[in-house]
Amino acid sequence: MPSVEAWTDPARMRSYRERVRTEQERLKAALADGDGHQRRVLNELLEHNADTEYGRAHSFSAIRSLDDFRKAVPINDYAALAPWIERMAAGESNLLSADDPAVYFTSSGTTGAHKKIPVTAGFMRRTFFPFYYAAWAPLIEHFPDVLDRPDAVLNLKHDPRPAPPTTASGQPHVGASQVDLGSRFGEPLSAEPGTFAPWATLPVAVEENDHLEKTYLRLRLAAESDVRCVIGINPAMVAAVPYQLNLWWPRLVKEIYDGTLGGQQYGSPDPERAATLERLADHFGTVRPAHVWPRMRALFFWTTGMASLYRQRLCEEFGPGVAALPAPVAASEGPVGVALDRHGSAGSLVVTASAYEFLDAESDIGPDSSTLTMNELEPGRDYHVIFSHIGGLYRYAVGDVVRVVDRVGGVPRVEYAGRSTRSDAVGERLRDVQVIRALAAASQATGLDVRNAACRVADRSEGAVAHYEFAVAARGDWSEQETDRFAAELDMAIGREAATYGTARSDGRLNSVTVRRLHDDAFLRDWHASVATGIRPTQVKDRLFRQDRTLWERLTGTDPVSGKDKA
Repeated sequence: MPSVEAWTDPARMRSYRERVRTEQERLKAALADGDGHQRRVLNELLEHNADTEYGRAHSFSAIRSLDDFRKAVPINDYAALAPWIERMAAGESNLLSADDPAVYFTSSGTTGAHKKIPVTAGFMRRTFFPFYYAAWAPLIEHFPDVLDRPDAVLNLKHDPRPAPPTTASGQPHVGASQVDLGSRFGEPLSAEPGTFAPWATLPVAVEENDHLEKTYLRLRLAAESDVRCVIGINPAMVAAVPYQLNLWWPRLVKEIYDGTLGGQQYGSPDPERAATLERLADHFGTVRPAHVWPRMRALFFWTTGMASLYRQRLCEEFGPGVAALPAPVAASEGPVGVALDRHGSAGSLVVTASAYEFLDAESDIGPDSSTLTMNELEPGRDYHVIFSHIGGLYRYAVGDVVRVVDRVGGVPRVEYAGRSTRSDAVGERLRDVQVIRALAAASQATGLDVRNAACRVADRSEGAVAHYEFAVAARGDWSEQETDRFAAELDMAIGREAATYGTARSDGRLNSVTVRRLHDDAFLRDWHASVATGIRPTQVKDRLFRQDRTLWERLTGTDPVSGKDKA
């Protein structure tokens, strides 16, 4: 990894900015020939991997078109490709890709098991790096001062591991944000903003899985810097920062005053900075990121999904005029969309990265499902994403749903619309984005400010009719009448978003929703409780459907069967 000095070296920074701008312009130019790029991507991956075991089994050498590809290759999910991937991880070559994986990205599956996503050098060069560099363009183009110093960016997702776990073949198996892309793939400019800050590699020892202590230590160091931007990708991580500052405030200020870090001597005591922070807290009666970092400019995270409910308020916590820039629509398996301009939530399909197919989000995905091309997508509708790329994933259903916002240069611009999983107790087939849109509609109709929410199908005694129980954290107090009205508006809004829910309500299979108000910080406390178990913060995301009784009880503080407050 380059030195800290390299980040401030004028020549390197010029090269970095130029690389980012160049990749952005290339992706913009590619929109003019989206169909041509899609054909080339498919042809290249077929030619490159024709002689692999998977390529021979599916007659890659005989495929001449997308229609041929659809007939020869079934739609796959991770489970379908897992036997091939496990053989690769054990050391076999030439199975899914002609290139051996250089690393395996980890990603949590729906069962909580860690996937092994094979990552080849060809995938990184052809699919990953162009979108990766371009993703930073709106930030450095419109907020160039965030690159003025190494400590101008608080990168919450950066969490390097000195001794990462490995597969049986000896390749690292880590999160995408834990890989040194420069040394692993020969990309010296790939270090992203904030990765050379004093807190990027912690100067004191801390247990590998003590992620809360790591977070505290980074905030403690960042509180002495003039941070201009926070990068989180996962919005729940950014939303936790105001809560964490208040939670850890006495310890943080004392350590700044004493010149300690985690109880160990670090640097020089700074009683002046400590006194300034204390005065701000006393004056405002609380601690806000805007007080600690008054020149904050931008936040970088997924701005859709549950974050669409709290994005505006979160930006206000960081200061007036702070912008929320959308992180790419992407997964560990590959990119889908990247913002090439200032749009607040959507990014253009990365037509040079993968061969994309889509399926209406209301449909179930099967190996032989009929798919749509990008030209057949309609603005305002939701779709499952299926992609194929040179790294060895073929017709891969990533499990994400995107919403088409519009088109730029004929290519769809998409925003993340949630996971493809459903809540389906009696045939209502609810997707999380439908409920999130309904929550937004109910909030607007009532004027009540929802910060976060979760729901479950309430436990039923024998013969009782099911209903959805919502736990809601909100700004300000709600009267009983306001809560009842919100519940009624929410019930109607879900029916408008999902016809199957409306049918289940009208024919008596579901009763109307109930709403329970939680403390404003309930979801933040719950997030901390999850991270405290050793889960990396990047993987603890907002979750709407929470049917697990124990987790519901932890969130709400109620008996999971009776729904009553615990004594």
